[in-house]
This record gives sequence, structure tokens and C-alpha cells, in this order.
Amino acid sequence: MMKRTVLLLVAFLLLMGCSEIPDTEPLEKVTEQNEELLEEETTEETDEIKTSFIPANVVRVVDGDTIIVKLKNGQEERVRLLLVDTPESVHPNKPVQPFGPESSQLAKDMMPVGEEVHLEMDVSERDRYGRLLAYVWVGDKMFNELLLEKGLARVAYVFAPNTRHVDRFYEIQKKAQQQELGIWSIENYATDRGFDESVVEEKSEATPGPKAGCDNPTIKGNHSSSGELIYHVPGGQFYDRTIPEEMFCTEEEAVEAGYRKSMR
Repeated sequence: MMKRTVLLLVAFLLLMGCSEIPDTEPLEKVTEQNEELLEEETTEETDEIKTSFIPANVVRVVDGDTIIVKLKNGQEERVRLLLVDTPESVHPNKPVQPFGPESSQLAKDMMPVGEEVHLEMDVSERDRYGRLLAYVWVGDKMFNELLLEKGLARVAYVFAPNTRHVDRFYEIQKKAQQQELGIWSIENYATDRGFDESVVEEKSEATPGPKAGCDNPTIKGNHSSSGELIYHVPGGQFYDRTIPEEMFCTEEEAVEAGYRKSMR
């Protein structure tokens, strides 16, 4: 009787042990499935990064931190560089600010008409004015960074969620401040609220360019509803009612920028 009981107990234990053996193969399969899922997720992330770069060609440089480009589908877009602010050079209500012409000239040198650039988008694609917001790459160099490196821009307009490169931008800016480059060569000129002209005793010597030495441009550049670029001179029929998008010192500068004179 005892021998039979022992045999039954051994058989029971063997059956219990056998019920746990099949776990090995499914675990291996689960691991393989996880690896495949991870590879798919990585591929999706890589594809997402690639598609965040939009190729375009430069139509015109507006100023140091704003350009107009043509996308591959033929659509023109005004692009505002993310997280940087350059001194004014074409603002309709402000005079030319120190280092504004220099930043604008650098943009024209780096991004001549027709130059291919790549727009790296962040989370929010447009600002309240409808402009595209982007980090602009010329070859393997990001132009936003180049402005900061040369002291021709300050880190500005830091609004979540568009903050992908902000930490690196602050590091670059700090080096330019330490070397007193560009805007940082004038004490208290660049502030966290913009550029304080009241501290400038003598206007910095501007890089020779279309608007160098012009403190009060009077020619108004405007974009018509059809997208045509038209400039208006004082005394013209539509001059007083025109809200300018750019200001010019001479008609030659307006023509060079792609504008034609208003018929009236």
C-alpha cells in the first residue's frame, strides 16, 4: 500500500513539472516579438525625424531672422527663424538698429536667391501671423546657430513647445557674450526685452549694404493680395493707406528686393 502511494505521488509531481516546461519557447518568441516592435518603433522615429526637414529654395532674405522661400510644390512661405532675434534693418516703425544690417547681410551671403535650404520644424509650425517657424539649415550648418555664434542675434521668443535646441542656443550665446561679439560689444544694448537703442551713444559702423546709413526709410514695400511685390513712394495715391511689410531708403533698393513701383 505504501509503495503504491509513493508511486502515485511521484507520478503527480512529474505531471506538475511537465505542465511548466512549455513556458520556455513562448518566452523566446515574446522576446523576438519585442525586438521586432522596438525595431519598428525606432524606424518610425527615424522616419519622423527625416520628414521634419522640409527642402526649399530661397526667394528673398527679408532681414537677419526672416526669409521667404519656395517649397518644392511651388508654394511660397515666409519663414521666421526659431528662438533668435536680430536687430531691425527693415522695420516700418523703427530706425535701422546697430548690427541689423550686418545680420541681414550675413543672411544674404549665406542664402542667396535660389539657394537650397532645409527647414527643421519643431512642434508648432506657425506663429500667429501665419509664418512658418523653423531652424534653417544651409548645408550642414544651422543658420540660427551661426547668428548666435557671431553675436548678431540674441536668444528670444522662447515659448513651449518649440524649445528643441534652446539649451544649446544659450550655450552659444554665452560664448559670444564672453567674447563681446557683435550686439554684446555694446553694454546693455541686447536685453531680454529686445534691443535698447537709448544706450547706444554712437551707432555701430554698418556693413555696406542697401540700407546702411539710412535712419528714416520712407518707401513702403507691400505684398498685394495676388502676391505681387509693389512699392509706394511719398505722394502716391495709395501711400498713406498702405501698411508696409518692408521699408526702403531708395527706389533702387526696392527694385533690387524684387518690388515694382505702384502705377498710381
